[in-house]
Amino acid sequence: MRGQLIKRYFITGLLIWVPLVITAWVLSVIVSTLDQSLRLLPTALHPQNLFGFAIPGAGALLTLVIVLVTGLLAANFIGQKLVGWWDQLLSRIPVVNSVYKGVKQVSDTLFAPNGNAFRKALLVQYPRQGSWTIAFLTGQPGGDIRNHLEGAYVSIYVPTTPNPTSGFFLMMPARDVIELDMTVDEALKYIISMGVVAPPTHPRVVTNT
Repeated sequence: MRGQLIKRYFITGLLIWVPLVITAWVLSVIVSTLDQSLRLLPTALHPQNLFGFAIPGAGALLTLVIVLVTGLLAANFIGQKLVGWWDQLLSRIPVVNSVYKGVKQVSDTLFAPNGNAFRKALLVQYPRQGSWTIAFLTGQPGGDIRNHLEGAYVSIYVPTTPNPTSGFFLMMPARDVIELDMTVDEALKYIISMGVVAPPTHPRVVTNT
């Protein structure tokens, strides 16, 4: 009996500390990575040389400032011209051209203020019939692909868990997908938690006809 209590207390402690430790570790890695941006400053302007000690997160703050200033400059007419010139320059460099264009298209889709990369959360059968998973609606097939598909098709993204940034792009008949009554954020949390954190159940609105 005492052993079961100790085991229960130990597991309870793990459930409290593991998320905290992992969160702290992830934040530490992110801050350490962003701190590398201090190399852009002259050595004399490094916090360690100015104040006599290193300031954790100074590089992250510098990165945010650089991103904000870049966005501010690119929002005006001259900045837009410079960005256009930069895009044209990179488009003329072999290899760099294909990589840059691909990354830019993805980032424009994901981070554009008026973008809608993941439009709806869906329930689909994947990777075989009878096995269900969550997917996201990304649009409809286009280009020459549309000429080879009969009927209504949708483009979907099936993320992996617990890392939803990798996954599979599929084109499925619209009749084979089920639209879920949950937000994209709720579906992402469900995927990242590997099904542990279930989204709330929204009451269905019944209309009288």
